[in-house]
Amino acid sequence: MSWQREVEEIEERRRRALELGGPEAVAGQHERGRLTVRERVEALADPGSFREEGPAAGFAELDEAGALRSFAPANYVLGVAKLEGRPCVVGGEDFTQRGGSPSPAGLRKSVYAETLAVRLRLPLVRLLEGGGGSVTRSAGRRLPEPVYAPHRFHSIMQAMASAPVASAALGAVAGFPAARLAASHFAVMARGTAQVMIGGPALVERALGVETDKEALGGAAVHLRSGVVDNVAEDEADALAQVRRFLSYLPGNVDELPPVTSCDDPPDRREETLLEIVPRERRRVYDARRLLRAVLDRDSFFEMTAGFGRSQVTGLARLAGVPVGVWANDPRFYAGAMTADGAQKVRRFVDLCDTFHLPVVCFVDEPGFMIGPEAERSGTIRHGAAAIFAVQQSSVPWASVIVRKAYGVAAAAHFGPEAHVLSWPSAESGALPVEGGVAVAFRREIAAAEDPAARRAELEDRLAATRSPFPRAESFGVQDLVDPRDTRPALCAWARWVQPGLAALRGPRAFGPRP
Repeated sequence: MSWQREVEEIEERRRRALELGGPEAVAGQHERGRLTVRERVEALADPGSFREEGPAAGFAELDEAGALRSFAPANYVLGVAKLEGRPCVVGGEDFTQRGGSPSPAGLRKSVYAETLAVRLRLPLVRLLEGGGGSVTRSAGRRLPEPVYAPHRFHSIMQAMASAPVASAALGAVAGFPAARLAASHFAVMARGTAQVMIGGPALVERALGVETDKEALGGAAVHLRSGVVDNVAEDEADALAQVRRFLSYLPGNVDELPPVTSCDDPPDRREETLLEIVPRERRRVYDARRLLRAVLDRDSFFEMTAGFGRSQVTGLARLAGVPVGVWANDPRFYAGAMTADGAQKVRRFVDLCDTFHLPVVCFVDEPGFMIGPEAERSGTIRHGAAAIFAVQQSSVPWASVIVRKAYGVAAAAHFGPEAHVLSWPSAESGALPVEGGVAVAFRREIAAAEDPAARRAELEDRLAATRSPFPRAESFGVQDLVDPRDTRPALCAWARWVQPGLAALRGPRAFGPRP
C-alpha cells in the first residue's frame, strides 16, 4: 500500500537529470574546454549550498506498463545558492542538450529565474551558453504566448530594478541569451571559449553575404571594445571569480545597504607619490589608476568596462571598508575628454550606483566633450547630455576631487547634486581649456604674429597662470583645497559621514537602470 514505486521513479528522474545530455555530450563539452552547467554552479556556489528548483522538469517517455523508459531533463538548471555566505538565484543553459537552445521546460525555467529573483528579492547570476530559439523547433503546433501574457523582458526589468544581476558568457551566446547578457548590471565573458552574437555566422552569411566565424564576429577582442560586456575573463574560473567579487560590493536588494567590511588599510594613510603624480607641465599625462591605488583601500578597486569609453575609468572600491563607486578621467586617452562611448559608460555606471545606494567618488580631469568630425557623427553631445542627466538625477552622495582640469559643459557631469568638492593645487577650471580658448579668442593676433607658434605659447602660458584654484576656494566654490597626500584621509572621513544617511535611500528608484 506504500508509494515506494513512485518515490523510486522520482529518484530515477533526478538521477537522469544529473546526467544532462549524457556521457558523450558531457565529454564533448569538456573537449571544447568548457564546463557543464552543473559544474559551473558547483564552482560558483559555496560548497553544498545549491538547492535546485524544478529538477523534475523535462520530457519523459513511458513504456506500455507506465514505467519510465527515458527522461530528457529541461536544458536549464536553476536554483538558490550562497556566494560568500549570501543567498542568490543561479541559473544557466545546459549546452549538452540541443546546443543550449531552450526546450519548452527549459525556456520556462529560464524565465522563472528572473521571477524567482524578484519574488525572493535576491541577486541573480546567469551562466550563459546557448543559441536562443531554433526555427525548426519553433515550427509546427507550438502556440505563441497569449496577448495578455507579460513579455519576457518584463521580468528582466523587474529583476534589474530590485536586485543585482550578473551574467557570465561561458560559451557561444546568441539571440535571447545575448540580450539577457546585455540586460545585466555586470556582464563578463571568458576569453577564447565565449562569443556573444545577435545572430551566428550562418545567419550573417545568409542575410548579408559576409563570411565570418564566431570569434571574429563576437569574440572577446570585439566586445572588449563594444561595451556589450563589462569585463573579459581569462577563463571560466576567472569569470566566476569576477561575478563573486562584483556582488561583494552590492546589497542583496534595493531595500538593503551595501555591506561595510573591516579594513586593515589605515584611513589616515598619506602617500607621498600623490604630491607629484600630476605633472606641472600641463601637456604631460599621468597614470590615473596609480592615483586610485594610492587613495582607495588597498586592492579594493574592481574596474569595469575598461576597454570601452577608455577616457573614463569606472569601477567599485572601498574607503575605510565602505563600498563606493569610483569614476576618474584617464588623460592617456583623448586627454580624458568625454567621448560618446565614455558618456554611455558613465550613464550606465551612475545608474548602477544610484540603484544600489553606492556613494560616488569622482576624480576630475575633464577637458570637455570630445570634438571633431567623428565626435559629431557619434552623437557625443546627446550621449553627454544623457550622462549629465543621470548624474543630476542621482540621489546618492557624491564626492568630487578636482585633480586637474574641469572645463566646459562636460565638467557638469562630474559633480552630483550637493557634491562634496575638494580641489588639488593642480586644479584649473573654466569655460574652455586654455589651448582651445586661446585658439578662438586670439586667432587673428596669432596669425599676424612674426612667430605664430611662439605667440600662441606665450598667450597660453600667461592665461594658464591665471587659472589658480585659490579664487574658487575663496568664493566657497569648493569645500576645501587639500594637499593631495591628504586625499585618502579626507575621503575616508567623508565615506563614514555619509554612510549612516544611506538608510534613507533604501528602496527602488522611480525607474530601474537601463542596459
